[in-house]
Amino acid sequence: MSDTVNTGFILDMQRKLYRWSAADPVKRFADLFNIVCDRGTLLHAWQRLSRNKGSNTPGTDGVTRKKVEERPDGVAGFLEDIRQDLRQGTYQPQSVRQRLIPKPGKLGKFRPLGIPTLKDRLVQMALKLVLEPIFEADFYPTSYGFRPGRSTHDALARVRHKLNPTSAGPSRTRYVIEGDIKGCFDAIDHHVLMERVRRRVRDRKVLRLVLAFLKADIMIEGSLRHPVTGTPQGGIISPLLANVYLTAIDERYRRWVPNPRDKTRERAQQRLQSDYKRGRPSFYVVRYADDFVVLVQGTQQEAEQEREALAQFLKKELRMELSIEKTKITDVREGFDFLGYRISQEKMPSSGRRVGMLFIPKGKSQLLRDKIKAKVRETPTGRTLADLIDDLNPVITGWRNYYRYASRAWKEFAKSDWWLYWRLKSWLGKKHGKASGRTLRRIYAESRAGESSGWRMGGKKLAKFADTKRLRYPDRGLRIPNGWNATSDEHFRKGADKFWEATNTLASL
Repeated sequence: MSDTVNTGFILDMQRKLYRWSAADPVKRFADLFNIVCDRGTLLHAWQRLSRNKGSNTPGTDGVTRKKVEERPDGVAGFLEDIRQDLRQGTYQPQSVRQRLIPKPGKLGKFRPLGIPTLKDRLVQMALKLVLEPIFEADFYPTSYGFRPGRSTHDALARVRHKLNPTSAGPSRTRYVIEGDIKGCFDAIDHHVLMERVRRRVRDRKVLRLVLAFLKADIMIEGSLRHPVTGTPQGGIISPLLANVYLTAIDERYRRWVPNPRDKTRERAQQRLQSDYKRGRPSFYVVRYADDFVVLVQGTQQEAEQEREALAQFLKKELRMELSIEKTKITDVREGFDFLGYRISQEKMPSSGRRVGMLFIPKGKSQLLRDKIKAKVRETPTGRTLADLIDDLNPVITGWRNYYRYASRAWKEFAKSDWWLYWRLKSWLGKKHGKASGRTLRRIYAESRAGESSGWRMGGKKLAKFADTKRLRYPDRGLRIPNGWNATSDEHFRKGADKFWEATNTLASL
């Protein structure tokens, strides 16, 4: 089967599932297992999986993409074996290998990352291809985490929008509740999650498959642990299941947040206006996976009451605990942190009106410098400058691309470029002993026609933070194409590319 035919089959199937789900909010889907086992689905899942660098990271069975491709019967035989195991009911997920990844900026703290076997990742991908369009129709438009076509910057743009003045006057948002759930992904209750999945899926084979992945053993330093709660971080289907679970938070605020099936936001706006006229508080949630903020139109006391009510809601409905000490209530004029940015409502000198603005937090700039400093220190002077440039450039470009939408970003970029110049000059000084700064610049920083000076070696040039201009990220509103509600394949491609780019950038920070 050709790549083109396979892609067309999957996209057509997903569009139908999404359309049916969007048309009937109580429809429960049956006979999904046959689609999961379809050769076209498995082949497309393999194509998606094999494009990822992680396909050469082995699970507990030691199998990688390279080993599969070197089999006598190749990829086709590997996929056919999986298909037969699924159809015969003999497929069972293997244990997940767990690694501990250091948390950025939190010394001594680690985040568990689960690495399923390649076979399990493939089945999870096939399952995700089928289930995602069904649940996507139920996800609220103010939820942005790990959804096709959406990114962290869309979530930030939505928050800014709520802090900006409107034709009716200044923004009525006064306070923000910064949500923080204790050990969110490890605390997901399997029974509650499966009940939410059953609202849309009644295919027993698919339900058993989902539950089997949740219950898969975790191998930690040679010993097996049997999970009773949580979704394995690192599993391909885990972000989707987490969104299914955490949609309960969005549903709590459905009076003021547009419904997933609303064509416009007029109804939600009318309810907000009605509550304002009656002197009632209103709450607007913007969520990216387990990171969320609740924007409050009301008093500080009403915000505190909502925080307590939210804690009780999470405990009762999701069996989760809200960290009261970390769930701060902040005046929007003082500013708050969300998705790596500092957001505050600032007064514009030109008009005197207060608008929402994004800034680069000082802590994030320091984390960047600590990361670069560690890379430079770990690089022995016996290596070439070109090797060091290869290590640093992905860090520089990823950071600047993520923060180029911040106000006064150019100022922070200029500072970082100046600091980085002297950091590398110090490393080159150690490498070349008594060589003068002029000599080092002549060897490694000679300007070329049409190019600014900077450290370089051969064809390798150190990237600069200031090489990119500060941009304003557009607020794309609430009707963002996901590939199944788009009018063309081009919309799908652009949305998908943007989603994966933003996801990879965020993961690298």
